[in-house]
Amino acid sequence: MPELPEVEALRDFLAEHLVGHEVVRVLPVAISVLKTYDPPVSAFEGREVTSVHRYGKFVGIEADGLHLVTHLARAGWLQWRDRLPDGTPRPGKGPLALRVALETGEGFDLTEAGTQKRLAVYVVRDPREVPGVARLGPDPLAADFDEARFTELLAGERRQIKGVLRDQSVIAGVGNAYSDEILHAAKMSPFKPASSLGPAEIGHLCEALRTTLTEAVERSRGLAAGRLKAEKKTGLRVHGRTGEPCPVCGDTIREVSFSDSSLQYCPTCQTGGKPLADRRLSRLLK
Repeated sequence: MPELPEVEALRDFLAEHLVGHEVVRVLPVAISVLKTYDPPVSAFEGREVTSVHRYGKFVGIEADGLHLVTHLARAGWLQWRDRLPDGTPRPGKGPLALRVALETGEGFDLTEAGTQKRLAVYVVRDPREVPGVARLGPDPLAADFDEARFTELLAGERRQIKGVLRDQSVIAGVGNAYSDEILHAAKMSPFKPASSLGPAEIGHLCEALRTTLTEAVERSRGLAAGRLKAEKKTGLRVHGRTGEPCPVCGDTIREVSFSDSSLQYCPTCQTGGKPLADRRLSRLLK
């Protein structure tokens, strides 16, 4: 799933290619992708794009007071086309979900692979009308996000720190991959209870959070939309690298699997050399 760094880079790319241009057609190919009906998606047509924003993992395109907001979910992506194909695509079993065309003949397709269709598109007058946007916590790259703010967010938390970092209502934009990366940088177990963190640990984790995300954004900045997924994968140090050596200490990166996801970590760097055991009980092997 695209997370804050890739979505921020995508926002930059779209701002460069969309702002100042007129949207002449918004064509839903998979009707299930649309999550709103008032205003209709056709109301976005004939408007000039004035800005592009990021809200956590959401991208919002603003055109003369209306906002087209999308969440790419796990298997969705945006494919930019310097020249859109002629004709109207037919609904079917392919990955194409929605097409946006500009007056120049350029535009983009929103596509989604797989059978679980979670890609979402909203046309709204205010981005806060999108439920997922309305519940977002603060952005960790915002100028006012500091250690004091982070400490406030963790106050009273009893969950494991991995789950807290992934909770979009606590911190916007961090998902499964970058929570692994942040915890590795902080040398912290993903199963560590947030309530057990002392001031020094919170400060260290806050620094790892901002540094990891900032560096990932810089690696992605300026890349074409089609290259962002590959850049994310090559930049990850532990996530998705089960069985490979840790780039810091050389220990073997290990994995804990869940029903629909997994996490990766380095035992030496993060858990005192002990492999994480039962994922349901969140205990370490004795």
